[in-house]
Amino acid sequence: MQYFRDVLSAEQSDAFASGIRRGLQERDFGLWAVEVTGIADFIGFVGLSIPSFESHFTPCIEIGWRLAAEHWRQGYASEAAAAVLDYAFGPLAREEIVSFTAIANRPSIAVMERVGMMRNPVDDFDHPNLPDGHPLRPHVLYRLQRARRRSPTSTSV
Repeated sequence: MQYFRDVLSAEQSDAFASGIRRGLQERDFGLWAVEVTGIADFIGFVGLSIPSFESHFTPCIEIGWRLAAEHWRQGYASEAAAAVLDYAFGPLAREEIVSFTAIANRPSIAVMERVGMMRNPVDDFDHPNLPDGHPLRPHVLYRLQRARRRSPTSTSV
């Protein structure tokens, strides 16, 4: 949660998990648990969501991830994100997927770039849920259009 405003309390975390379950029941997409077979049953999540704020690029579908730090830099986020993009551009037939993060979040930016997302600095924005002057307020926006997508991976969600 280094690049988020606050760490969630137990109650907030439970409410977040309930929202994830509800979202998966209501839509054909959501945030899916990531496991590493034989190593860990749950290392975080990767998936699709609808941002809860308004900006120049909304409405949209966002791809995002949160993995436990001990599982960073092992390719899990990139592999899972590629599978989610296969699903978004395949069965969901989405034309575009976005991703955004604080400018300081180099690990997530690296994942966005590894899965073929592109940044136009004109699209960067200040996150409206963070106050002026907050160090995480400046955000980068990455996009990927189905027409510009590299060939899909063989992984599935």
